[in-house]
Amino acid sequence: MAKLNRDGVEIYYEVHGEGPPLLLTHGFSSTAQMWKGQIDALAPHFQLITWDMRGHGQSDYPDDPAAYSEAATVADMAAILDAVGAKDAIIGGLSLGGYMSLAFHLTHPQRTRALLIIDTGPGYKKDEARDGWNANALKRADRYETDGLGLLEKGTAETRTARHRDATGLAHAARGILTQRDARVIESLPDIAVPSLVVVGADDTPFLAASDYMAGKIPNARKVVIEGAGHAANIDQPAAFNAALLNFLEKSGLMEA
Repeated sequence: MAKLNRDGVEIYYEVHGEGPPLLLTHGFSSTAQMWKGQIDALAPHFQLITWDMRGHGQSDYPDDPAAYSEAATVADMAAILDAVGAKDAIIGGLSLGGYMSLAFHLTHPQRTRALLIIDTGPGYKKDEARDGWNANALKRADRYETDGLGLLEKGTAETRTARHRDATGLAHAARGILTQRDARVIESLPDIAVPSLVVVGADDTPFLAASDYMAGKIPNARKVVIEGAGHAANIDQPAAFNAALLNFLEKSGLMEA
């Protein structure tokens, strides 16, 4: 458990085990805690790194809305790798964390050894669809400001157990990080040249089509559907999820014995 300082914003992260670095990023309004069911499976083979995005969990909640953005999040991820001495890493995440993993690869392809894209989507090519997503994100921000952290109880598995100091960081993160600005990430999929695994829960209906799309657009991507799982496939079916990751990483030559 540690923190690094990024221009006055402290970012919380944890390191478990030794081996090839593997950075996992949580979804919006969740925290590093959502990956606790993966530690025992992954730490014997990897240097597993989990962290809290700014505005979440044990990281800082800056007052300045401009401190929250896709670029800042990607830079936080790179700074964490620097802090643990990792030149590159396997990069993965769930939902918003999966999208940020794709954004990280777009910015730092040379630092990405592989991608683990879990219950997420790649963004939107059309402005109208992106505007719809952003409208929902802004509504979520407003609700966090009016209703507070009680909203987490109505979320999926990875958010119901999350602990935050207050809801202000989540509101800022919804406006600055969850919203999307352009189509750069979705348009980058055909250029991904690292081993890539797309994972989706069989019951995660909103993300089934997006998972098919990514598996089709990313060259040589492998797709795994986790039966009996919803949006938080790693929490709903941890044994099947962990087996899928380890199988992929071993076959890709990325796992130490």
